[in-house]
Amino acid sequence: MYDHRQLFPGLPGGGSGGGFPGFPGGGQGSGGGGFPGIPGFPGGGQGAPGSPPPSGGQGGQNQPPPGPPPNFQPQKTAFQGTQGGPSTFAVDPGAIRRCLFRYTYIWLRRDAFWFYPVFVGRRSIAGWRWIGFTWVYFGIDLDKIESFTCV
Repeated sequence: MYDHRQLFPGLPGGGSGGGFPGFPGGGQGSGGGGFPGIPGFPGGGQGAPGSPPPSGGQGGQNQPPPGPPPNFQPQKTAFQGTQGGPSTFAVDPGAIRRCLFRYTYIWLRRDAFWFYPVFVGRRSIAGWRWIGFTWVYFGIDLDKIESFTCV
């Protein structure tokens, strides 16, 4: 019989010095580790589980908005979304980028909510979603967004 730890020293529990910190036999300084730099995992760097990812250079990106969103629901305009069926188009990242760090109302196919975007990628958006009494960090694919407006 062979010992897999000798054959795969870089895997968790394997050999000397490899593996993931925080796992048995894993990595440098094992014991308090986890996946370095991945929030929400033990040893994941910035804060407690569920905390947002590290800041990408924008000041205050790791902080929720300064207060609750406006206490009204904006009207959805006619040009936004499609009438009579699901859209095959995604929201353009350049269009929603104008809403960065602004209170933004998002309409999905079956849901709508206040959102405070802090990151826009090519196919997704991330930021803070209002759940009625507090902000939670949230991300979604742009093709799931039917419409949006920012104030």
